[in-house]
Amino acid sequence: MTAEFGHFALILAFAVSLFQTVVPMVGASKGWGGWMDSARPAAVAQFGLVGLSFAALTVAFVTSDFSLKLVYENSHTAKPMLYKISGVWGNHEGSMLLWVLILALFGAAAAAFGDNLPPALRARVLAVQASIGAAFYGFIIFTSNPFLRLASPPFDGRDLNPLLQDPGLAFHPPFLYLGYVGLSMAFSFAVAALIEGRVDAAWARWVRPWTLAAWVFLTVGIALGSWWAYYELGWGGFWFWDPVENASFMPWLLAAALLHSAIVVEKREALKSWTILLAIMAFGFSMIGTFIVRSGVITSVHSFASDPARGVFILGILVVFTGGALTLYAARATQMTAKGVFAPVSREGALILNNVLLAVAAFVVFIGTMWPLIAELLWARKLSVGAPFFNKAFTPFMIVLAVALPLGAILPWKRAALGRAVRPLWPALALTGAVMALVWAVSTGRSAIAVIGAGLGAWMMFGAIAELIHRTGQSGLSRLARLPRADWGKATAHAGLGVTFIGIALLTAWQVEDVRVAQVGQPFRVGGYDITLARVDEVEGPNYISTTARLEVARDGRPVAVLHPEKRVYPVQAMPTTEAAIDNGIFRDIYLVIGDAQADGGWAVRIYIKPFANWIWAGALLMALGGLISLSDRRYRVAAGARRAPAKTVAAE
Repeated sequence: MTAEFGHFALILAFAVSLFQTVVPMVGASKGWGGWMDSARPAAVAQFGLVGLSFAALTVAFVTSDFSLKLVYENSHTAKPMLYKISGVWGNHEGSMLLWVLILALFGAAAAAFGDNLPPALRARVLAVQASIGAAFYGFIIFTSNPFLRLASPPFDGRDLNPLLQDPGLAFHPPFLYLGYVGLSMAFSFAVAALIEGRVDAAWARWVRPWTLAAWVFLTVGIALGSWWAYYELGWGGFWFWDPVENASFMPWLLAAALLHSAIVVEKREALKSWTILLAIMAFGFSMIGTFIVRSGVITSVHSFASDPARGVFILGILVVFTGGALTLYAARATQMTAKGVFAPVSREGALILNNVLLAVAAFVVFIGTMWPLIAELLWARKLSVGAPFFNKAFTPFMIVLAVALPLGAILPWKRAALGRAVRPLWPALALTGAVMALVWAVSTGRSAIAVIGAGLGAWMMFGAIAELIHRTGQSGLSRLARLPRADWGKATAHAGLGVTFIGIALLTAWQVEDVRVAQVGQPFRVGGYDITLARVDEVEGPNYISTTARLEVARDGRPVAVLHPEKRVYPVQAMPTTEAAIDNGIFRDIYLVIGDAQADGGWAVRIYIKPFANWIWAGALLMALGGLISLSDRRYRVAAGARRAPAKTVAAE
């Protein structure tokens, strides 16, 4: 009965979304207040209904209701409770239900906190948001129904994919979807503004908090996925340039560009057309990611489904919404004229450079991701585009961005004298030089990547600090506490990017890797550490059997850590997984993986010494924290307030 209730609630949410798509939009075009106001209760009702549907599916997983086909295929009675819950979205149908739940959540939030929005704009935004929901409700109901029953319920299920039975991956998809789907609000604001025929500073101030919230969630989601891949898969890497990894990275780059572009619209009434285009493309790339994961057109370890019929449905949604928005954009493009005039050397010029670098970098990632598919379609050739291409094609744009970021943040609006503008950055430049000299001294004879990467990261970190000090003006450091939170948030996010740069550069340049056959009781030395395989045991877990090693690590005769890497086998799916054991540290990780037993009685062991690995994710968390600090700024909460007197024309300025 619970499943039928959830299915019925989903159908009702579909009906409400259709109502919310049509009635408020008509009301906004006719000026009918009651019809426009209906968007707010409809958005809240839609969220409530899809929330009930999601709750019903969750109850089915928690209670192991194997009469539901989805529960049977993705759960098991012996599975720990955390993974019973995460099993709700650890599959195609459930993940799409989570997708529309988050979409409705953002719509309901816009309805609840949109008091400062003009009624017509608010009605159009909620109508566009509902139209996206209606398309995906239809996709779920007609092609991916999570509430299908089995005629003869089995006694137990097939279990969840063992790779998904991990805390990191339990939380990774919700955060990633909050970012992916959150960009729908920027899209809805863009389309609503195009329909209304007005893009101004107030619009930019309204759209920025939604974009920033989505970017923060996407940052956390990507970081969680990278961290999971690092410790769970046993390969020791943090980024593989997999198509689905790229599918989340491209919207992140475009959302970052959109945030900076919206600042120019808000402050200087410039870059309006470009900002609208970024809002459309950021969400468009989010839907491309949804298509890649579920269509099977590109092979990926992350893919949920490989059903061409479902892929065509999602492709249709992508074409209708992105294509329709771009068509509307083309029709309005000539009317979106900029007011602000500025010199190339100015804050505006620096933000344009920022946007160009981020957008082109996203395009490079897109080409590398889609090229194998293009080559197969056009020339019937099987091609593979791997990390070497992405590292060489993507890295130069990030280097230029890192160099320009501190300078651009400190330039004044409109026009600037470059020599005068860089004066506050001289201390940051001196400290950066000191860091590069230190790294060079430590890494003599090794790759220059460490020196360059650490220098760029230090430049961004010290540049962010220098910018904060510069903003205090003549008031001295006592004014730091009174600076707007948005300034603190920006500096924190920029410094976080610098920390990530340092982590990636030093890890890449200084990592030590060793693969060997270890004999029980015989120590061996790797990277200055003495490691001993003490024993290997067979351990039975709640729903798996584990081969667990005990490895003792010492340095200069002093114990450092005792680590227990595992190889697990999940009997239900007969699938093995690798559980690396890691001794985390601020400046290094000791990363151990146990392999198979060897004929001579030893065991295959893989050892990594990974300097500064945790700086990668610490930097990502700092970036997300910077976004949260900015969101807490009162100016974001109040938004734009009331607009000036309405324009007499429909020119989208």
